[in-house]
Amino acid sequence: MTAHTPAWEINKPTALLVLSDGTVIEGRGLGATGEAVAEVCFNTALTGYEEILTDPSYAGQIVTFTFPHIGNVGTNDEDIEDLTPANRSGAVGAILKASVTDPSNYRSALDLDQWLKRRGVVAMSGIDTRALTALIREKGAPNAVIAHSPDGIFDVEDLKRKARAWSGLVGLDLAKDVTSGQSSVWTETPWVWDEGYASQDAPAMHVVAIDYGVKRNILRLLAGLGAKVTIVPATTGADEILAMQPDGIFLSNGPGDPAATGEYAVPVIKQLLTTGIPIFGICLGHQMLALAVGGKTQKMHQGHHGANHPVKDHTTGKVEIVSMNHGFAVDSSSLPEGVEETHVSLFDGSNCGIALVGKPVFSVQHHPEASPGPQDSHYLFKRFVNMIRERKGEEALAER
Repeated sequence: MTAHTPAWEINKPTALLVLSDGTVIEGRGLGATGEAVAEVCFNTALTGYEEILTDPSYAGQIVTFTFPHIGNVGTNDEDIEDLTPANRSGAVGAILKASVTDPSNYRSALDLDQWLKRRGVVAMSGIDTRALTALIREKGAPNAVIAHSPDGIFDVEDLKRKARAWSGLVGLDLAKDVTSGQSSVWTETPWVWDEGYASQDAPAMHVVAIDYGVKRNILRLLAGLGAKVTIVPATTGADEILAMQPDGIFLSNGPGDPAATGEYAVPVIKQLLTTGIPIFGICLGHQMLALAVGGKTQKMHQGHHGANHPVKDHTTGKVEIVSMNHGFAVDSSSLPEGVEETHVSLFDGSNCGIALVGKPVFSVQHHPEASPGPQDSHYLFKRFVNMIRERKGEEALAER
């Protein structure tokens, strides 16, 4: 730029969000340059942007943050949720209201802009995120292209074509893109203030976690309760899992359409259900457990994405504040006899948990490991561990 550069050129947008209906939203680019096509959702959480952006469940999505000040505490290597950061599993785009300022936190190792560049996440700021959120609420989560070009030059018509052409998340199996490439053992336990993470070196049980896009803190909580956790890829067969002699089986969270992933996952889950081994599922794992017992799933209008969702546990009568991230839900009316609805959203009445009557099998739609309550839902991990301990003839832990 020179002293003679026109004002319109100095202020021209360096990022665009182009919706499938042709709407073009201008902003300031940050993070990676280039473009990404995905579904746009909004997240109402006030904290945890690093965990949100690295959650593999957000693969195929662009996250609009309703809280305006994102990036203010920087980023670090401890708060990521995907197992293999080199694979960049998680959101492909981010939309912010305010410009990213210098971080102010003793744990910060890198500012958000540089961190987004390293992860290949295309982002933009200067957006009226309230207006965009209202649009999503009224019209549903749109398909879109987010593009960042530092010189402000875009082929808008081409971006519109790409946004219209993308088929969306329905029918899309994304678990295969984010799952582990091979089996591995997890020993890291939950973070402790001023100490960091420790290791589980004296496990009392063995849990096999089927990785459809698992989050690290789920694995930490299992390890913290005494489990040796073996992580296996999403396509692992039931015979191979059973050969590992698990005391419990965990069905993880993950992205995409559960019916698509269920094409290969549901037959495995059905076989595992015949063994009597305790099974616990979260999010995508919950949805596929429902499919395995005869239920159905459906695409939601705008989905649930945030850390302030009230959910009632019918088994205790208590209400807990939970973290959610899903665009599909189990159709509670489709649940067959022998499957009870254990949790329900107090926002819209949608299903948030099931259990098989008389069997050590249950699952929840929300994320109990994310701690927004802050620990309202940690009892679910103890519930799972107690099922394992009961089967082994050991004394149960106190759930609350």
